[in-house]
Amino acid sequence: MSVRCCIVGGGPAGMMLGYLLGRAGIDVVVLEKHADFFRDFRGDTVHPSTLEVMDELGLIDGFLKLPHQRLQKMEGMFGGEKVRIADLSRLHVKYPFIAFMPQWDFLNFLRESGKRFGSLKVMMSTEAVDLLRDGDRITGVNARTPDGVIEIEADLTVACDGRHSLVRARAGLEVEEIGAPMDVLWFRAGKRQGETESLFARVDPGRMMVTFDRGDYWQCAFVIPKGQYDAVKARGLPALLDDVARMAPILKEGLGDVKSWDDVKLLTVAINRLKRWTRPGLLCIGDAAHAMSPIGGVGVNLAVQDAVATANLLAARLAQGCPSEAELDAVRRRREFPVRMTQRMQVIAQNNIVSAALKPGNQPLRIPLVMRVITAMPWLQGITARFIGLGVRPEHVQSERVP
Repeated sequence: MSVRCCIVGGGPAGMMLGYLLGRAGIDVVVLEKHADFFRDFRGDTVHPSTLEVMDELGLIDGFLKLPHQRLQKMEGMFGGEKVRIADLSRLHVKYPFIAFMPQWDFLNFLRESGKRFGSLKVMMSTEAVDLLRDGDRITGVNARTPDGVIEIEADLTVACDGRHSLVRARAGLEVEEIGAPMDVLWFRAGKRQGETESLFARVDPGRMMVTFDRGDYWQCAFVIPKGQYDAVKARGLPALLDDVARMAPILKEGLGDVKSWDDVKLLTVAINRLKRWTRPGLLCIGDAAHAMSPIGGVGVNLAVQDAVATANLLAARLAQGCPSEAELDAVRRRREFPVRMTQRMQVIAQNNIVSAALKPGNQPLRIPLVMRVITAMPWLQGITARFIGLGVRPEHVQSERVP
């Protein structure tokens, strides 16, 4: 197979870039190694920045018809005191809320919407296993399909295959590790009809948890110190669920749905970024270029922003052939500042909130001064909402649509 652009990975970055390039008339294929998009506990937060992109593409009406929940006020309990860190209703945008939607619905929606573009092909059950090269230049991938291994030649290969990117590793791109003090245990708890609560975060001495109201269940993220999963598991599942019930009594009845450790998924948290996003013929974006902490739920939206910027900068050039490496590097130059600023704020939150909360012992927690100020001054909650919901230098669709 020969295409202008081969996108490896059918996550938010890959599917959005595939849609945008197909929309621009570029001959593009997206490779997704799984047979479907159904993986639990992926990033499910669609922020106003992404909702604006969907609106600019004319997709928003159909998108918001999909089942979802909406969050505007980000509130929690910190050592027994209520805090509010952001209020998205203060944003002057068309969609001032975070939409909670299963990521597989988001990705399926992009795939179905992209079927109108004859130049876009999405290949499921197709896994890139190595790179094709011509000297120093990347010229495509070897991919394993249900019918065997095939060669896909491409003027440009884009790695969107996540934080454990095979393409990135094969290209020998160096990763700068920034680190995170925690990992996260994800699980679902049953939700009774009419049961509701505005709190989404709870911080007690030695413990931290986030809950999301998903309509008919609670999605829960229990934060543990980095590398302590085996120790938590050794205490036993009942001990973990007792900790959860003490922190969030509203979950007590629904915790019966967590029957074994098979119902608890470990998310190993990492913050890192590439020093160099390109090789000749190759570009990395999304988690393949920069893994984000789950703090703020911004990972999906940073990936979408990368895809929009890539299409804006490269679509017209791709119509003529492969951009030079300097032209490819324009994506890094455009997106590196927002990535660095977001990661810096995540590290500050880790150091001042997460690390303090996870310290062993029963010392009373003191709400950080900045959190007290934000809670006391509602107008500041609009500033934090802008950072979380829109991010640093949000991208807007500028790539052309070919009739």
